[in-house]
This record gives sequence, structure tokens and C-alpha cells, in this order.
Amino acid sequence: MSGIKPGHRYALIFALVSLGLIFTQGPFFAYAQNEDVKEKRPQRLIVMAAEYPGVEVGVDEDVRMDLIFHNRGRTDENVDVWIAEKPDGWKAKIKTYRYVVTGAHIPSGDDKTLSFEAEPDNVVQPGKYKFRVEAQTQDGRFKMNQNISVTVKEKEEDTKKEKGVKLTTSYPVLQGPSDAKFEFSVEVDSKLDEDAVFDLFAQGPQGWETNFKPAYEQKYISSVRLKANQSQTIALEVKPQFMATAGEYPVNIRVSSSDAKAEAQFTVILTGTYDMEVGTPDGLLSMNARQGKPANVSFYVKNIGSAALNDIEFLSFKPENWKVELKPEKIPAIEPGDLKQVEAIITPYEEALVGDYSVTFKIDGQKVSKGMEYRVTVKASSAWGWIGIGIIVFVIAGLTGLFRWLGRR
Repeated sequence: MSGIKPGHRYALIFALVSLGLIFTQGPFFAYAQNEDVKEKRPQRLIVMAAEYPGVEVGVDEDVRMDLIFHNRGRTDENVDVWIAEKPDGWKAKIKTYRYVVTGAHIPSGDDKTLSFEAEPDNVVQPGKYKFRVEAQTQDGRFKMNQNISVTVKEKEEDTKKEKGVKLTTSYPVLQGPSDAKFEFSVEVDSKLDEDAVFDLFAQGPQGWETNFKPAYEQKYISSVRLKANQSQTIALEVKPQFMATAGEYPVNIRVSSSDAKAEAQFTVILTGTYDMEVGTPDGLLSMNARQGKPANVSFYVKNIGSAALNDIEFLSFKPENWKVELKPEKIPAIEPGDLKQVEAIITPYEEALVGDYSVTFKIDGQKVSKGMEYRVTVKASSAWGWIGIGIIVFVIAGLTGLFRWLGRR
């Protein structure tokens, strides 16, 4: 800065200092502004709204839409919600992606979305139908209601109905363990008279991975181009969330272009994961024993999967003429996270030689099995120790008597 005039130098320093203050104080002002907005909110304020208060559907079509709660107050709220009015011939419920719900917790300043679903029976005719959803806070301070109008229209002519896109699958329900990948085969059949690009969208439970792939390929895609009246098979790959619990889970897909749209629902049935852990309380896999004498050892079996382990049996592999007794001999079931203790009584052969031997346990469940090897060191019987001591004493006494006899001569 030696080449800058004094007046310009001070102006430059002032500008740099001002910029520094702006950048450092910006977050503070933003935080202060957010706090100010929060303070301006009322202590309690909650509202409910339907995503689409009025819809039109065809005969036999279901109605699904979001039911949104907005908590604009500074207090967390628990809200009870129910369907207060529904027409005859309809089934209606409020649910999440998995559960039918009767209440929800909405944190302060947050939104909560539930799903309103209505299904007509076979006798519902074209016309206008009214539903009313009501909700209130648990103390009754806030009461809300929302009307939903559903207009059922006549079926379109078959020639019009065929124009669009159709989804077909042979296996809409797949079952397997929670750590497996599931792959649905879907045929996308375009009924349009011109080429079109169809966007692909899939939604599974929270935390699940969903991806589309061309049939028999590994790359992922988000759209597919079809010629007029052409069909193509694609694959939907679904990977459950890690350690997802057993149960049924829906996966919805949508295929759409500017002129056509089709939706389908698949189901993944998780049986849970099957895994077990086998070990000893102190971590040791060795023990000492004597010929013909029983020795006790204990080990545990722990269910580290997400599904119950049923009909667990125990097998032992031992040296010839040895005896192994297990208590219990069988465990009916172990729930996820639980463990069971097993006592093993090992009796070496009476004439077993001193040394190390191996005893192996196999733990068999319906879906998984584990093995554990134990090293048993056979030591000489304590009676032989006393016999050895007696022989030594006898020899010493004999030598002492011999030396004395020789000394007298």
C-alpha cells in the first residue's frame, strides 16, 4: 500500500472494515430476525387444511390426498383427528404410510402431513359426495374441520380409456428378509399415437431406497422414451432401511408424460433379519478337566437380528467316549435383542491321556446357525499326584535307611 495516497489509503481501510462488520454481523442479524419472528407468533395457533378440498374421480376410483396441519404457535401440540361424516357406500380413514392414525404430534412452527383415503364400494353411483374431517387439540382449545367434496363421474368411453399409459406386473408382492434387495418387473405400455418421454417416480417408506433400471441392466434411470403404442419392461429396485422391522410396506410408483399418467402400488413383506451371536460371558473358550470328572461351562446365544429365532437346537462334537450334556437341549424362541444362557457339562473319558482336546458346539436355528469350538485341557487325576508324593517319600526313606546301615558297617 506504499503507492496509495494517504487519503485513498484511509478510504480503503474504512471500506474493508465495513465489509468485515457486514459479513460477521449478518448471521447475528438473521438470528435476531428469526427470534423476532418467533416472538411475534401467538402462544398457540394451529390450523388444518386438505390438499384438495374438491376432486373429481371416475366410478370405482379411490380418493387419496394429504391432510396438512400447520402449527403457527410457540407451543407443541397434540391433536386428535377423526372422520366425522362420510357418505354411505364409502370407506374412509386417516393414516400415515403404514398406520391408521387417530392423533398426531405437531411441533411448534412445524407442519405435519397425514393421508386422507376414501374407497367406494361397488354400488356407488356417479354424483357428488361430501366428507368432513374434524380435529381438536387434546384440551379442546382449538377445534378444526375440513369439508372434502368428491364428484364421481361416469366412466369414459373405451376408446378414450385406452389412450394413455398402462402399467402391468406379474408379481406385485415380494417377501424376504430385511437386508435383501427386492426387484419388481414392470411393463410400461404406451397407448399414445406419438412418441413420448415418461418420467418415473417411486415412493417407499422413509429411509428406503428406490431406483428404476432397464430390464437386465444395472444402470439407474429416471425416465424412459417410448414410441407410439410401444411397451417396454423396466425394473424397480427397492432396498429397505437398515434393520427395518418385519411387516408389510407399500411402495407406490408413477409413470407420467405430458399427455398420460399411470400409478401402481407394490407391497414388500419383510420377515426381518436372522442373525445370532454365540459366546461365553468372560470371552474364554478353554477350560481344564480331569479324567472321568464332569466339568461345567456356560455360553450364551443372543439374537442380533430383527426377527425372532425359533426352534433353536444344540449339537456337540466330542472325542470318542466323552460325554456332553446340554441344559436346555432346545430353545423354542429368542426375540430380537434377547439372549439365553446354556449350561454344558463335559465329562472326559476315564482313560483319556493328559493333553488338549477339542469340543465343538453347533447352534442351529430355522434360518441361521453358528458354531463354537472349546479347548479342553485334560490334566492328571489328583490321586496320581498323591501316589507320586508317596513314592518319593518312600524312596527318600529307603535311601536314608540304606546310608545309615552302610555307616554302621
